[in-house]
Amino acid sequence: MTTPPTSAGVPARQPVLIVGGGLVGASLAIALDAAGIEAVMVEAAAPRVDAQPSYDERNLALARATVNGLDAIGVWRHAAAQATPIRHIHVSRAGDFGSARMDADREGVDALGWTLPARELGAALLRRLDECRHLKRLAPAKLEALEPLADGWRAQIRTAEGTQSIDASLLVGADGTASYVREQLGIEAETHDYQQTLFVCTVTPERDHAHRAYERFADNGPVAMLPLAERHCGLVVTVPTEEGDAVAAMDDEQFIAWAQQRFGWRLGRLGRPGKRHPYAIKRVAAQCLIGPRAVLVGNAAQTVHPIGAQGFNLGLRDALTLAELVAGAEDPGAADLLEHYAARRAPDREGTMTMSHGLVQLACLPQPLLGPLRSLALLACDRVPPLQRLLAKRGMGFRGEPPRAVLERLP
Repeated sequence: MTTPPTSAGVPARQPVLIVGGGLVGASLAIALDAAGIEAVMVEAAAPRVDAQPSYDERNLALARATVNGLDAIGVWRHAAAQATPIRHIHVSRAGDFGSARMDADREGVDALGWTLPARELGAALLRRLDECRHLKRLAPAKLEALEPLADGWRAQIRTAEGTQSIDASLLVGADGTASYVREQLGIEAETHDYQQTLFVCTVTPERDHAHRAYERFADNGPVAMLPLAERHCGLVVTVPTEEGDAVAAMDDEQFIAWAQQRFGWRLGRLGRPGKRHPYAIKRVAAQCLIGPRAVLVGNAAQTVHPIGAQGFNLGLRDALTLAELVAGAEDPGAADLLEHYAARRAPDREGTMTMSHGLVQLACLPQPLLGPLRSLALLACDRVPPLQRLLAKRGMGFRGEPPRAVLERLP
């Protein structure tokens, strides 16, 4: 849906302007609409699954808290039929003994999380966006300029119908890793290039995955296997950047033999690999989350290593926390509200980023002296009940002070 330019050059006034309509930006827009908050969402891509870059071929591992949140804002009913529950998680390290296991029955839940192709989540978000009553969607549209005002921001937005001006009390940057909003706010970002390339595809294992997800670490990077529908699995494998071209050039037979060597034989022989999609891996962290009447969420705030599948899970908690605070405020851009948001998100954000970065540094380093320590840590996580519970709780997305929406139990 698009809106025409305002008449007589008078800017339209809105409480919230969301720049970016990917997975996190769309979720925020829906959450605000569910709370009755007027907002405008600006998205560069057309409102179609095949046009949105973040609605791609990745298979997302959605934490239980994430699915609770998607259910609370009315998205999950559009996606549940395409999702596969994760009831067990197995974590190991090539060359080390021991493993860490998580089990839904042990935690008293029906699933620790669910897997869902990003394109299916994107389709569910688009269907839910079509139901919104308080949201104006500008897509395709481009944010061309931002001007600070005493009580907000003025945005110049170009659409197919022309350029229009919108004033907003709160500006939200949900525009991804290379965030234009972050740049315009003058917020610096720390970047770490892992010198790794991530490949994702589907495979069909000889044995039933039994709703078990695997994460396996090795000197040359982590490998994950995620359960999907119809006995398929989503393979996620990282390689050093210098090996990326060689892996991309492999034919299916060569690739599946290589993937088998990387993952192992826990699911028997792997076969029928789907189309491979490479992604460069970088960690980008904004030095702060807020500016004057502005806030960053999702990848604009932090882009984390895909190890542990925390990116969208963390970003959704950003969006739902912000929506919760805005829904209870007279002024969505008030300084105290944004400071409260930043303080509330800090433990979850910092803890998740430290965990993902630390795992890459420790679990994948080829240092023999670390082997016994890593093995003991895996055994402790598997055998010590308090560590088991802590690992499972954080794996399900419950960290810090989560938004109330993720605490609602699924029916």
